[in-house]
Amino acid sequence: MSLQQEIIERLGVQPEIDPDTEIRKRVDFLKDYVRKSGTTGLLIAISGGIDSAVATGLCKKATDELSEETGKEYMTLGVFQPYGEQVDISDSYAVAEAFNLKHKVETNIQEAVDEIALEVEHSLKAIGISRHISRGGKGNVKARTRMVTQYALAFELNLLVVGTDHASEAITGFYTKWGDGAVDITPLSTLNKRQVRQLAASLGVPQSVLDKAPTAGLWEGQTDESELGITYDENSAYLEGKTVSDAAREKLEKQYKKTAHKREPIPGI
Repeated sequence: MSLQQEIIERLGVQPEIDPDTEIRKRVDFLKDYVRKSGTTGLLIAISGGIDSAVATGLCKKATDELSEETGKEYMTLGVFQPYGEQVDISDSYAVAEAFNLKHKVETNIQEAVDEIALEVEHSLKAIGISRHISRGGKGNVKARTRMVTQYALAFELNLLVVGTDHASEAITGFYTKWGDGAVDITPLSTLNKRQVRQLAASLGVPQSVLDKAPTAGLWEGQTDESELGITYDENSAYLEGKTVSDAAREKLEKQYKKTAHKREPIPGI
C-alpha cells in the first residue's frame, strides 16, 4: 500500500460523493450525538469561511429536526469572534441569515488576546529575552482564545462545540483538534475541501463565502494555500486517489508525517 492509499484510508475520504446523501448522513450523526450526550444543542463559530458555513447549515438542520421530533427546543448558537475589526464579518452574518439562525452572539477577542500576549512578553523578559511575541505565536493565542470563549458559552448553555476540521486540513495538520484546543464533534472530518464545497452548494451557502480564499484568520493577509504552498485543488485530488504533481505530493506527505502528533490522542506513559 502506498503512503497516499494509507492516508486516504486513515482519513476516510471517498473518491466521489453525493452531496445530499452526505448532508443527510452528517445531520443524523449530529442529532444522534446530541441525544446521547444529553445536551441541548450545538455551538458553531462562524468565521465567514466555507467550512464553518457548511457546519452551520448541518447544525441548524440537526437542531431544527430534533426540536420538531421531540417537541423540545434545541439550539444552534452561532458565534462571531473578530479580533478588533474583522473586514469580512458581513460574511459571517450572511451565513447566519442564510440558515435563519435564531441564536447568535459576537465575542470580540482583541482585549483578551492582547493581555495574554503582554503577559507572555513579560515572562520572556523575566528570563532575559526582550522581544514582542511572534506573529505565529500571537496567531495561536487568537485561535486558543476563541476556543476558550466557545467552551465558556457551551458550558453555560449545555451545548456541544462543533469543529470544522476536515480531511484536507488533517493531512497537513492545519486544523484545530489538538493545536488550538479540542472540539466536541467534527461533522466534516471525512470530506476533502472540494467535497465541502459540494455540500456548500447544495446547502445554499452565500456566494460571497463560496468565492473566498480559505484562511484561518491568524494575521492580516494570511491564507492557507500561501502559508502551506499547496493548493486545495491538489490537496483534494491527492485525497481522491488521483495523480498530482511531484512537488504537491512531496509537500503533502511531508506535512502529514510532520504533523502526525496532531492526529493522535495525547500520549501517556
